[in-house]
Parts: sequence; C-alpha cells; structure tokens
Amino acid sequence: MTNRRVITLICDSLGVGELPDARDFGDEGSNTLGHVLEAQHPQLPTLTRLGLLHTLPSPASTDIPAAAFGRMNEVSAGKDTTTGHWEMMGLIVADPFRTYPNGFPREIIDEYERRIGRKTLGNKPASGTVILDELGEEHMRTGSPIVYTSADSVFQVAAHEDVIPVEELWRICAIARELMRGEHNIGRIIARPFVGSGAGHFKRTANRKDFSVRPTGETVVERAHNAGREVIGLGKIADIFDRVGIGREIRTESNSDGMRKTLELVRESNADFIFTNLVDFDSKYGHRNDAVGYARALETFDGELAALLASLREDDLVFISADHGCDPTDVSTDHTREYVPLIITGPRIRGARPLGTRTTFADLGATVCDYLRLPSAGLAGTSALPELGVE
Repeated sequence: MTNRRVITLICDSLGVGELPDARDFGDEGSNTLGHVLEAQHPQLPTLTRLGLLHTLPSPASTDIPAAAFGRMNEVSAGKDTTTGHWEMMGLIVADPFRTYPNGFPREIIDEYERRIGRKTLGNKPASGTVILDELGEEHMRTGSPIVYTSADSVFQVAAHEDVIPVEELWRICAIARELMRGEHNIGRIIARPFVGSGAGHFKRTANRKDFSVRPTGETVVERAHNAGREVIGLGKIADIFDRVGIGREIRTESNSDGMRKTLELVRESNADFIFTNLVDFDSKYGHRNDAVGYARALETFDGELAALLASLREDDLVFISADHGCDPTDVSTDHTREYVPLIITGPRIRGARPLGTRTTFADLGATVCDYLRLPSAGLAGTSALPELGVE
C-alpha cells in the first residue's frame, strides 16, 4: 500500500531567462537566476546537484544532475503571481488582468474613499518600500491609507499597524476587492501593513494579505480537493486561489518560516498535496533590486532544501519551480517575463532526467495530477511523469 504525496515549492520570481516574447513586456535580456549567479556567485550545492543550473540558457554547471530538470514557457497573457500560479495548476489566463501604469482613475479612488470613509494617499505606481518612506509619516499624521500599484495587476493598500489595525486594513482591502471587478478587474488587492517610527525606519510586517480574483475555471488544487485529497497551502497560496480547493491554509512570515513549516508537514502530516510559496525572493529582493540579498536567500534555501529532501518518504515527489521572473539586476523593480525552472525529485527518481523546454507552466500541474492518480481531462498541460521513470 503506497501513499503518494506531492510537495511543490515555488521560489517566487526565480526566472531562468527571457521568454521569446519578453520584448513585448519590456523585459528583453532578463535572466533572474543567471544574473544573480554572475553578480554574486552564491554556493548552491543542493540545487546544482538537482539540475537547476542546467535550466539556464547556457548551463552554468558541468555536473550531471541527479533529478529531472527542465524549464517551462508561459502561455498566459501576463507575468504576475496569479497568472503564473493558475497556469501552473492547469488554468490558462487568455485575457490579461488590468494594469494601471498611471495610477487608478479618479472615479475609482473617489468611490473607494466614499466606501471606506477615509481619504487616501499616493495613487501611483511605486516600490513598496520607497512609497513608505515618501508617504508613511503623512499617513501617520492623517490616518489616510496609502494606495499604490506597479507594472503588475495589483491594488495595494499600506497602513501602519498603530494607525489602522490589521483587521481594519483587511476590511478596507476587501472593499477594494469588491470595487475592482468587471471593467476594472484586477489580479490582486494586497494589504501591506507596516510598523516603524518614521522614514528610513518603516518595515512591512508578516500580516500581509492578498485578495485575489476567484479562479475562472477549475485548477489542479480544486480537482485534488474535490477528489478527497488533502491540499495544504503555505504562504500566499490560499490567497492566490481565493481559497478554492485549499483544504488548509498556513500563513508564513518568511522563506525560512515557510520551509520550516513545510518540513514539519513532510515529517508529520499525511497530506496528499503540500503547496508552498516562498515570497521573499520576489518581495524582499527582486522588487528591491537587491541581488546580494537574492543570492543569500538562495543559499539559505539550498541548505533548507537539503534537510527537506533528507526527510522524504519513498513515495514523495518534490517539484521546484517559479511563477515569473523579477531580475534584481534589471533597471526596473517589476516582474520580468521569463522561463521558469522545473525540477522534479524524490526517492523514486534516479539519475538525470532531462525534461527540455515545456510548452506551458501547466505541465507541472498535469504531472501532479498524473502522480496523484487524478483525471486531467479539461486541464491544460502534458504530464512529464512518463519521462521520470516513475509509474
């Protein structure tokens, strides 16, 4: 009697080179992993052994991988978190979510202010840390939340936890979610609570919460849940899928907290599908153009991954991938349109298994379905299971 289990680790923003249409997104030449390796030379023995460096346009290692390795092309029209995760789980996003490169229309802001009973500050594209230094003190004086966006499909609301308590911030973000539908459908509303005494000392907290759109079709997580499989989402996974198909949600404070909690589940839980997002790569380093921090985070993850792999059961299958790029050496602070890696490992995978370039992120979800013995009809993607030497 076997108990097949899938552990999926999403290194948020770990792209591995520009997609053929990167120029259309202003991302020509982007290569998140490649540029971090070139600039900082992090030591990644576990990821190197698994084949991550072989997923780059020019393999950065001569070692023979000990796992299945390849890269995936994004078919969906976007480069945001929601689009990437949905496609990974078998749902192609044909129509991109709305973006607001010049800020939100005045009528939207006026209606939002009317509904929440407060004036707002900002209303422009901005780096989350820069805008806190710019407007955080004014927010503390006035009580007006800071509204901002980026090149991605997001409506972000920042507030100091001592000025607008977290529960109240979440409430006014839920109001924004109701407002930003239909013509103004946007991928995510993000609550960005912060603390600190003034400019230069503000720090975002772990009480972030995302209010995503509901998936427009069935995903692998929903199918697994409906088939009686236990699906646990760690980090912002539950937010990304609007909790559809997520049986249990576990919030995390950092990459290391996410890995620690994932390891605890691997050792103690009988869940069928453990799905973890490691957001620090994106939020703390990619968006802040911090290649040094990105490299250190990769080294930390590499060590934590080694501990997780040593704790696997015989029938565990681990997927390591990303949802988009966010090249920290790029001139912008926005996501980048890139291939993402596909690493598949576990006790049953022996020796190098080249997977090539997959035509869609959805091949990951199709492989999950196949391994968990779930029907894949109606979902995008082609399973790589026959290429793994695993029945």
